[in-house]
Amino acid sequence: MTTLPPEPPRPAPHQYREVAESFGADTERYDRTRPRYPDALIERIVADSPGRDVLDVGCGTGIEARQLQAAGCRVLGVEPDARMAAFARGTGVEVEVATIEDWDPAGRTFDAVVAGTAWHWVDPVAGAAKAARVLRPGGRLAVFWHVFQLPAEVTEAFAAAYQRVAPDSPFDMQAARRAARQGLDAYQPMLDKAAAGFEEAGGFAAPEQWRFEWERTYTRDEWLDQMPTQGTLTRLSADQVAEVLDGVGAAIDALGGAFTMPYATVAATAVRRPLG
Repeated sequence: MTTLPPEPPRPAPHQYREVAESFGADTERYDRTRPRYPDALIERIVADSPGRDVLDVGCGTGIEARQLQAAGCRVLGVEPDARMAAFARGTGVEVEVATIEDWDPAGRTFDAVVAGTAWHWVDPVAGAAKAARVLRPGGRLAVFWHVFQLPAEVTEAFAAAYQRVAPDSPFDMQAARRAARQGLDAYQPMLDKAAAGFEEAGGFAAPEQWRFEWERTYTRDEWLDQMPTQGTLTRLSADQVAEVLDGVGAAIDALGGAFTMPYATVAATAVRRPLG
């Protein structure tokens, strides 16, 4: 009997730097189509932090930074993609270009460190250690993501088209299918990994998890407009992206041209323990 060798382990997401820094290809589309974060999440971060100075890790175009500013916070973004940083600056967000692992805080400290749909691109231990270094005692680290559940027909159309146009991609479409079947619980391993990073870095009280559920209805055109901002597509050619969008568009047409998406915005969070 022939025994097949095990598949080599896939790199962790934060090691895919070329993907992590590919989202600035169309900053206007990214900022226009990516969903905002629930007001309840923003309000809880502000209420549960000792002050209003916030460091936003991987701030992108400044979506959550502007929400925090509107809630009365003073926000500094750290963003590795200079194109995303430039867009955020144009919307009134102060941004420094760096990965959080390499960023120099220059003695500055903060009441909260946040990361919206970005912490999976960060080394979970090194990132948490940097957060512990810059947080004031009682300050809060909160990293969060949107979890959504596409209709099964849309997920399958996307996976089939993507495998056809990008068979050598590092993205695991079988894992994507499994995650789709898990629905709004699919991000639990990512939350657990973030919390484990907090604990390994040290300096934090026991991690907590927050969850905020909501929904949004998308037309065919609205969902296809957002899709090119997803990491699976940002490094494909225009022709490859168009083929994937055609497949997904046909699936949405078969559903009547629109669908309602259940969302949960989930967070891993912990408080900086007093020094000493």
